[in-house]
Amino acid sequence: MQIEKHTLINDLPEHHHTIRHLKMNDNHFAKQFDQYHDVNKEIHHIEEQNEAVSDEYLETLKKQRVALKDLLFTKITETEKSL
Repeated sequence: MQIEKHTLINDLPEHHHTIRHLKMNDNHFAKQFDQYHDVNKEIHHIEEQNEAVSDEYLETLKKQRVALKDLLFTKITETEKSL
């Protein structure tokens, strides 16, 4: 089974330039971006390897990924509005 990767660039390709700009110029955004990708990588590894973890743990990771993505998306759209 093919597991879909939820990288921020894959999920928000129309915001690629803004994401790149923020990663290079906003340390807080860059830190949250890295956290998002660390959580995403762990989720992907668990799903890809059929790793034995509790459903609660995986659900917590997925909720964390969504929360980080919401924060990042908010920053992206706020930045684009200000340009």
